[in-house]
Amino acid sequence: MRTLNLGILAHVDAGKTSLTERLLYIAGVIDEIGRVDHGTTQTDSLELERQRGITIKSAVVSFVIDDVTVNLIDTPGHPDFIAEVERVLSVLDGAVLVISAVKGVQAQTRVLMRTLQRLRIPTLIFVNKIDRGGANGDRVLQGISEKLTPAIVPTGSACDLGMRSAGFTPYGAADVAFTAGLADLLSDNDEAILAAYVDDETTVSYRRLRDELAAQTKQALVHPVFFGSAITGAGVDSLIAGITELLPAAEGDVDGLVSGTVFKVERGPNGEKIAYVRMFSGEVRMRDQLRFGRDEGKVTAIRVFERGSAVQRASVAAGQIAKLWGLGDVQIGDAIGTSGTSPERHYFAPPTLETVVVPGRADDKGALHLALTRLAEQDPLINLRQDDIRQELFVSLYGEVQKEVIQETLATEFDIDVGFRETTTICIERPVGTGAAVEILGKAPNPFLAGVGLRIDPAAADSGVELRLEIEVRSIPLYIYKAVEDFRKAIEDTVLKTLSEGLFGWQVTDCVVTMTHSGYSAPASTAGDFRKLTPLVLMSALKEGGTRVCEPIHRFHLAFPADTLGAILPVLARLHAVPETPAIHGWSGTLEGEVPAARMHELQQQLRGPT
Repeated sequence: MRTLNLGILAHVDAGKTSLTERLLYIAGVIDEIGRVDHGTTQTDSLELERQRGITIKSAVVSFVIDDVTVNLIDTPGHPDFIAEVERVLSVLDGAVLVISAVKGVQAQTRVLMRTLQRLRIPTLIFVNKIDRGGANGDRVLQGISEKLTPAIVPTGSACDLGMRSAGFTPYGAADVAFTAGLADLLSDNDEAILAAYVDDETTVSYRRLRDELAAQTKQALVHPVFFGSAITGAGVDSLIAGITELLPAAEGDVDGLVSGTVFKVERGPNGEKIAYVRMFSGEVRMRDQLRFGRDEGKVTAIRVFERGSAVQRASVAAGQIAKLWGLGDVQIGDAIGTSGTSPERHYFAPPTLETVVVPGRADDKGALHLALTRLAEQDPLINLRQDDIRQELFVSLYGEVQKEVIQETLATEFDIDVGFRETTTICIERPVGTGAAVEILGKAPNPFLAGVGLRIDPAAADSGVELRLEIEVRSIPLYIYKAVEDFRKAIEDTVLKTLSEGLFGWQVTDCVVTMTHSGYSAPASTAGDFRKLTPLVLMSALKEGGTRVCEPIHRFHLAFPADTLGAILPVLARLHAVPETPAIHGWSGTLEGEVPAARMHELQQQLRGPT
């Protein structure tokens, strides 16, 4: 049986979770459709999700359509939980992007579509809520074409929009306008179809057009658009047919080397770690000694997602998604088995806000640190850090809703009441010049049995930190590190840890650190000597070169009635935004620009009316 790992993505409140419920109902996995507003949905299992009516954690459910097992992953739509979406992207074979027929293309819709296109993930578009008042299919199609991609093909027509009776009728071979438009779109990527259609359009069969539509959709070149309502079920059957026909379900290479990726980690009732793994090739069995990241562990239990929930099995094979027990030190992003999957990448901007978490009871400090460590396992981007001098715990945030969720989670799951200091912006430091320092073994004031020389140079923006070695192999204590790569990795880990707090207290990035000298005295020198000396030399080099504190900048896109531009520009000026030239189209306009991240929330609040 073929497997398709499918993501459901959308701006918040577009109807993702309702669509998931409808798909599960049609597939026979559930007997009754749950409702988000009633807290009875299959995938929103957390109490917080039920209370708030939003998805916070990604959830996996499975169902079968014909000969295809679909592992459906429902993701959060709220921008504060974009990290959950990011982790899912690496395991998807295809996606359904849900758009409201009432509200059309929204801010998060644009972010998601850009990322899906960049990763070339085959994507269908489902225009939901055609039964709601204000639904407008033509307006939504125009918005998709202008704001997302012109490479779209409506697969049918919607009728009675805005009414409970709203429905969807798929186009067929007899719809001349549809076949002509389809041939025109597909010919942009296939000259053979263009030549045949120009020569004699009757020679291009409808079957050939459908096959080419499937081929180009699977290559993420075109995006079929469906209309419907997750609440009434209108159009969902057509979407299901599109999922099986147009998205790339395949049989995995069970006989290949074991390769997979961990996209989610949670804790079981007894505190044990559970890893959610997408298998790309090979097979993992119970009691296998499995390599993950830089560690190994024995698999003690396997639950494979099949026909609804996770079912206990003796093995998990290529293409499947499973929960694995026994991998005690596993982390999100770890590669399973051979390194056939690319390392974890960040597709969205990291958090730009942070806050101090303060326990309500002083005696809870230790328990709070443990609880936040557990939460950081599930969401590494909260970037838990401790200020040892002030004994304060910091977490990174995307927004205020995420802070409220952390507070409620700590109260309900860990029985810890907390408060927060004022949310502040996370800045970074970038080197402004070259700095170098060296400590020679046996020469004062060096107290360690090691010698280290380092140079730090500025690098391109967003390039991160790179470590280079300009030393001879004979200067590396291989009786300690066994191999040059082990030594390099140990120094790199120390460098990254040291640069987490620069001259002004912020993380240092966008630089190249070069090791120019290494010395040791066998057998007295130890790894600890290098680990303790390296930070001292690195900070001396950093002081010589100097750093500049940089504030994060957000890019904005505004759509507004043309007559409100005069009210918008003074607001942007007060918030130190840098707008570009506005584009006016009749009664409406668009404006892009940049604004300091610290002012983004204020910008959204003040421009909510005129935009």
